[in-house]
Amino acid sequence: MNAITIREVAALAGVSVATASRVLSGNPATSPASRSRVASAAAELDFRPNAQARALRGARTNALGLLVSDVRNPFFADLAHTVEQAAILHGYVTLLGNANERADQQDRYLDTLISRRVDGIILAPVGAGSDSIRSLIAREIPTVFVDRTIAGMDVPSVTTDGTAGIRQAVEHLAVAGHTRIGYISGPQASSTGRDRFAAFTRSVVENGLSADPALVYFGDYQAASGSAGVHALLGLREPPTALLVADSLMAVGAIASLHDRGVRLGVDLAMVAFDDIEWFALLNPALSVISHSVADMGRTAVDLLLQVIDGGTPASVVLPSELIVRASSASSASSATAGAAGTPATPPTAPTASHNSVRTH
Repeated sequence: MNAITIREVAALAGVSVATASRVLSGNPATSPASRSRVASAAAELDFRPNAQARALRGARTNALGLLVSDVRNPFFADLAHTVEQAAILHGYVTLLGNANERADQQDRYLDTLISRRVDGIILAPVGAGSDSIRSLIAREIPTVFVDRTIAGMDVPSVTTDGTAGIRQAVEHLAVAGHTRIGYISGPQASSTGRDRFAAFTRSVVENGLSADPALVYFGDYQAASGSAGVHALLGLREPPTALLVADSLMAVGAIASLHDRGVRLGVDLAMVAFDDIEWFALLNPALSVISHSVADMGRTAVDLLLQVIDGGTPASVVLPSELIVRASSASSASSATAGAAGTPATPPTAPTASHNSVRTH
């Protein structure tokens, strides 16, 4: 297929080639109407400035693009640091973009990274796959998915199998006598949201716990939804005595909301979060977590991308997860019930299997 030229974009937009060039280069000396027409024409023709020139030159820029779903998420902040340091060791600089969990913002960054002629892109995709991602793959720009994947797209990836860690967390809470475990889930449009929710529901059934659908709150991997999840779950007529939160940023929102309510973690309510952020261990009480190595994920993503850039077809990598028990999940169901009712809670003890009979619903 012949490459689309800027002349074709200008013709479709009804502007001069010079105007189209100024718009596409980001020159502010253009009218809003011209910018709108050129942007629409470029999108319709699937034009990416400079992408064709790069193909002709065959030159490398020694720059990699990293597009994370939310830079405020401590997990992705750690991932960005690891990717940057790993890339530097191989002679590459990293251009960072933040999708803010929005597909439109993701696509804008992808278009920019392509026009900047990066040698490859590491992407934590938002949603089920956009036109920009499909265009990225169709153009054979070296790409690796990190943390999340998109069904039907044959792209090397490095992800975490959260099943083992979630199973361990549910079993840990069940042994402490918790039969109603609240779950603050990630969005079901993301692979991690779906996979972790499926692992949770299976573990609940395997442990004979309450599968009340009201115990699940679907969040969006942002702090506000963690806070909203706490509000919804603790407002139930029969609230949960334990919470499992599907990612670190929602856990931050949940912890803030619990603090505002005067709910004591590890005493009034047990809690486990997915992602082991360094300062979670410094909280009082320290937060129990489902841990997976962000350092391994970042280094592996860079390694895979460099193989693709060099013409290789590396296999995807799946990393393990495991539960790390800390004080936030020390409370038994009986002490959580007492604390929630406003009466003095029994100091938490090490959970034993006999706690399974403390509270049933």
